[in-house]
Amino acid sequence: MGTKIEWTEETWNPITGCTKCSNGCFNCYAARFAKRLQAMGNARYSNGFNVTIHRDLFDKPLYWTKPKMIFVNSMSDIFHEDVPDDDILALFNVMNKASQHTFQVLTKRAERLEKLSPRIKWTDNIWMGVSIEDSNVLYRADHLRNTGAKTKFISAEPLLSSIANINLDHIDWLIVGGESGANCRPIKEDWVIELRDLAKQNKIPFFFKQWGGTNKKKNGSVLQGKYYKEYPIKKQ
Repeated sequence: MGTKIEWTEETWNPITGCTKCSNGCFNCYAARFAKRLQAMGNARYSNGFNVTIHRDLFDKPLYWTKPKMIFVNSMSDIFHEDVPDDDILALFNVMNKASQHTFQVLTKRAERLEKLSPRIKWTDNIWMGVSIEDSNVLYRADHLRNTGAKTKFISAEPLLSSIANINLDHIDWLIVGGESGANCRPIKEDWVIELRDLAKQNKIPFFFKQWGGTNKKKNGSVLQGKYYKEYPIKKQ
């Protein structure tokens, strides 16, 4: 299905549902959306936000002939503890085969990512990322660095504190964004500026998605008079 997520073009959700594991999960948009879809009678969400594997969707990207940038499991976490290893590896195998697409995989479960990394074929079209929302989870970048992914990225969204001491060695892309919706927590401009500057120092593409807030459209994504919508160079 199409998506409003700025840094991608398409979403592919062969797994739905998740459980909260850190501070960034507190106002999870996917959990709210799943509850809405369940109320609307969407069969994919009959289990609500409980982890559900949709094996009939595993091969879907193979039938998309036009190259797309695809966010994998926007409604879940592929490395969730309730997802069997074999299913995770099968999904990566589909990504290997669908070489016309670029797959963006994002997880908060970086330990399992590192553990499974030696069993994954890391083709150039797979961009692997970890979410880092505050200084308590900076270690996720270390687990990411220890994988064989060719393109590694960090999503600092929702950014909930300064993470100016983050190590960006061997990181290829940095996404930053504020939390949006009801009960959203504030983002400070200084936190964004220090990450922009750090990305520049490390010659890393910087993508500032949004300020967020209760009216994210109105608040936009202008940072000191400029839009930052940079992407990594695709590896051949």
